[in-house]
Amino acid sequence: MLAEAAGTRGSGRSHPRQAIPPVARTRQRPGATRLWRRSRWSARSRARPAGQVVRGGPVVTNGARQMRVMLTGAGGMLAKSIAAAWPADSPDELVPVSRRDADLREQDQVRALFARVEPDLVIHAAAKVGGIAANVADPSGFLMDNLRMDANVLDASLQSGVTRFLYFGSSCMYPRDYRQPLVEQDVLAAPLEPTNEGYALAKITSARFCEYVSQQFGHAYRVVIPSNLYGPNDDYSLGHGHLVAATIAKAHAAKTSGAATIDVWGDGSARREFTYVEDLAGWVVEHLPTMAQWPVLMNVGKGEDHSVLDYYRAALRTVGYECELVPDPSKPAGMHQKLMDSTLARSYGWTPGTSLDDGMRTAYARYLDTLS
Repeated sequence: MLAEAAGTRGSGRSHPRQAIPPVARTRQRPGATRLWRRSRWSARSRARPAGQVVRGGPVVTNGARQMRVMLTGAGGMLAKSIAAAWPADSPDELVPVSRRDADLREQDQVRALFARVEPDLVIHAAAKVGGIAANVADPSGFLMDNLRMDANVLDASLQSGVTRFLYFGSSCMYPRDYRQPLVEQDVLAAPLEPTNEGYALAKITSARFCEYVSQQFGHAYRVVIPSNLYGPNDDYSLGHGHLVAATIAKAHAAKTSGAATIDVWGDGSARREFTYVEDLAGWVVEHLPTMAQWPVLMNVGKGEDHSVLDYYRAALRTVGYECELVPDPSKPAGMHQKLMDSTLARSYGWTPGTSLDDGMRTAYARYLDTLS
């Protein structure tokens, strides 16, 4: 259990936690290590009043109180996958929170959220994210919104005594056109990619804060740097979604309309590393009890990349359609390559097993569900 693996925080609580009534729980993920219990949020809780956060009662297992883990960004792809991977029968509790519970950009709301939830550990998966077009259109928003969210959540965590914090960085933190594959020491080694510099600066700032907290206070504030992610619950909106989601949506639209061509931003040669989101979520849930042993900064990626045109071809195979891909070199393509070295993560059990074709088939099936 998490409480036993890493100790507990809570001796300073001035009052016992309030119990909550039992509700429906998710089925345990097959093969999952039984270390966790998913949040006691039922499907009906989606209609709860804004700001209402589920609170659990004290549970004692072998003398250790259960751990309460707050998961931000509950409406996003990564957080949904983490919640889905959370085993049902652990003595530890997951509390997913979304923007309906608090606007993380507002300090007062974040402080009130922490007072209600009283987390022992925070998984911060909330972020303002988007593809190249979205970043180019709103660099100030990607910088400031992410800075405000991260600063408020990190500060509230530190001030409330949270000693374990998992922050998700981004491969955008790495320099443009730098050596390949990229290693953790390459952050801030050279200029950033201009098309997503605002987002990257916010991520770098928050990652540095986690490093400072770990060094200054001895807390386990850890930063996982995923590659680009794709999979169920991705954002398929054109102009905002990331590459794989965009290729699936555009391939499906072409098939539906019988289009003879699909436009591709850039010349199609830029290479990207994409990791299936459920591989990352499953690893996080399984290995989170040992996070204090992780290095402060750690790449977590598939370990292979493909060209933009390769992803479009894979999307066409997935939807069962053929048409011409028409590159547009006048459009921005971002960094030419940003393959990461995930050797460190592999030494901590990281073994992504989902192939691109398999992952895209699952993602497409879920995308079709949303359309129906």
